[in-house]
Amino acid sequence: MNDATQQLLQHKGVLILAWIALLFAAERWLPAAPRRGGWTRVIRNAVLWIMNSALSPLIVIPVSLWAANHALGWRPDWLGGGIGLIADILLLDMLIYWWHRLNHEIPFLWRFHEVHHLDEFLDVSSAVRFHFGEVLLSAGARAVIIILLGIPFTSVIVFETLVILSALFHHSNLRLGEKLEAALARVIVTPSIHWIHHHAIRADTDSNYATIFSWWDLVFRSRSATKRTLEMKIGVEGRHDEEVLPLIVLPFRNNR
Repeated sequence: MNDATQQLLQHKGVLILAWIALLFAAERWLPAAPRRGGWTRVIRNAVLWIMNSALSPLIVIPVSLWAANHALGWRPDWLGGGIGLIADILLLDMLIYWWHRLNHEIPFLWRFHEVHHLDEFLDVSSAVRFHFGEVLLSAGARAVIIILLGIPFTSVIVFETLVILSALFHHSNLRLGEKLEAALARVIVTPSIHWIHHHAIRADTDSNYATIFSWWDLVFRSRSATKRTLEMKIGVEGRHDEEVLPLIVLPFRNNR
């Protein structure tokens, strides 16, 4: 890994931590819904995040870097610079829509993704709450895409940064003005869109899969007609959240 790559990763880390801190403070200053679950819930999500953060330098980043260095050499020269970066972001955002959708439609993948959905309230901490198995599976799927499509490592890092920033925003409990949120929702995923995805009604859970740009659900006809209400039940239909250790073993239980 060269110095430029290391610097890019450092900038990514600083930007993400700053965005987390900003949203964490903002959603307490201007909350959309009354908080539920208290600090116990936040700490639970933070523990899962810390575990996954340890995987990033050990597995996730090396796998993506290896894939970029072994990508198929079909990419034309004109697909470089700013044009290439924009094209990569749009393409990767469409593909992550489908990966997210598959996590709901394939039972094996849902076993891991369900850990994210069992959170019974949404705020910025929800955006970083994932099972380590899902993180590893996602890294493998991303590596295949990088190799087949010849995605440069720089595009991968920029896209991953945008994904995390977007996820932190649309999971947040931040109160936005109705007109502002409606305007943003035409282009990007906002809390009013993504909260429906976490509604504890399976028909809504299996909708609104987009991550950065909101139009993918319209294009692929997966946008829910349900409107967010601040009283709506968050989580998995018929299930309740669990403590950290049960969540870790949840995908491997024999009775699932």
